Amino acid sequence: MNVDRILDAMNRHGVAYLLIGGMNFLMRHAPVLTYDADLWIDDTPENRRRCERALASLDAEWGATDEDWGPVAAKPSGWLDRQGLFCLTSPHGAIDVFRSVRGLGSWGECRERAHPMTTPNGIPWPALSDEDMLRCQMALPEGQRRAERIEALEQALEQARHGRRE
Repeated sequence: MNVDRILDAMNRHGVAYLLIGGMNFLMRHAPVLTYDADLWIDDTPENRRRCERALASLDAEWGATDEDWGPVAAKPSGWLDRQGLFCLTSPHGAIDVFRSVRGLGSWGECRERAHPMTTPNGIPWPALSDEDMLRCQMALPEGQRRAERIEALEQALEQARHGRRE
């Protein structure tokens, strides 16, 4: 997984996104095994087109069916309008693109609470806040929640509250 390459492509193409999911948790809290980079994009037509170009630059592939699977660069503009979640492959790692996220309000409100981060190689990225990561976990069906993430997020939030009181 080359998360630097993925985030750099999003940044270069001006995509309004938030890094969410396991990669966000891994890079901010604890080493966890994750197989993809989950990106929540601002769901506007202009931003979807920028995201399509960024994904094409990553040689990403997607298809609604096995027969339709192929490079996104060969797909007509607007393919990202077709559904709410896309699971893509690329030489740099798997990429999931979300147009909405269960348990969270507007993308803009979450972006205001996001944390500006930088990878060890200097690539900037906006991280979904701990409060919003916890909301995502709690919105999942009980059997899909990750107890270790919930515990780590609750501890981080408590430490942040405690730190503000001192």
